Amino acid sequence: MKKGFTLIELLIVIGILAILATATVLVLNPAQLFAQARDSQRVSDLATLRSAISFYLATVSGPDMDGAGTCGTNYWGTVASATENFTGAPTQSANVGTVVDGAGWVPVNFTTVPGGSPLSVLPNDPVNPNTAAQSYTYQCDNTNKTFELNANMESTRYAQGGSDDVESTDGGDQAGVYEVGNDPGLDL
Repeated sequence: MKKGFTLIELLIVIGILAILATATVLVLNPAQLFAQARDSQRVSDLATLRSAISFYLATVSGPDMDGAGTCGTNYWGTVASATENFTGAPTQSANVGTVVDGAGWVPVNFTTVPGGSPLSVLPNDPVNPNTAAQSYTYQCDNTNKTFELNANMESTRYAQGGSDDVESTDGGDQAGVYEVGNDPGLDL
């Protein structure tokens, strides 16, 4: 007498495994999990950049917030045509690089910080390649030494109305954009 599985038994097991795999994919929704991971990276990147700019302002005598541009009439972004969410419809500066010497998308010369730059490179939005909607942007007021950094969340969890909404709870004036910085009201 031979022992083993019949073809019917094998097909039933394969069918059950297929149903379980499909249910797992539908419940976990890997696209949303990846979007949530990218949003976590955005929150982390902007917190790191906010700390670096604040450190620059606290340690450099005569800090310059806009290096090669004009705060108020310009904004900077990680890509050309980055979505602009600032007051007054400023024009985007051409700087989109990641260098920390003032020629990058944040026009602050971090190399002048005593002891060296707190950053090795400026962060980019985790969507690769960056798009106009998925990019980081920077605006400043050089007179008052204030700044604002913006990012757009892509997951339903972190976006406006989500369970961990950071866009409408950040204290800024744009409900659909994540804003951080030292500008009171984040209304640059």
